[in-house]
Amino acid sequence: MKSFRLISMQIADKEQLTDIEFTEGLIINKEDDSGTWLIEVFVEEKYVKYFEEACSDQSDIIVQVVITKKENDPAAFKSKVCSVSRVNGYASILLMGNLTKIQNDYPAMLLEHLIDQGLSGDALLSEFRRKIIARPRILLPKKV
Repeated sequence: MKSFRLISMQIADKEQLTDIEFTEGLIINKEDDSGTWLIEVFVEEKYVKYFEEACSDQSDIIVQVVITKKENDPAAFKSKVCSVSRVNGYASILLMGNLTKIQNDYPAMLLEHLIDQGLSGDALLSEFRRKIIARPRILLPKKV
């Protein structure tokens, strides 16, 4: 098994990304035949209801995470919530999942996003150069 520091996490739902703020986060590649990953985050109380409902329904959720460094491209996982443990106004959330087949080509996604905003020419190039370093969050591409 290999473990990595979790930098950021978002829930992808209906072409919308919701940032999940957390105090600490860890992601573990179990390196098993199924390609299973474990994600654990320590979140504020405001997120608990969502995760408790997903846990009781055993519904699949797509989480998009950045691992190790902010500059890394996000990775998307099709996951299930395994447990929600409340601790003094916070909660430890454990998810189990697998990498999805969602294309995650950040430069192409960013370029498409900037073009959709009406940028072109020098303005497009300048904004692309600025944002490729800053890596702002953008929506996941639509599935084809």
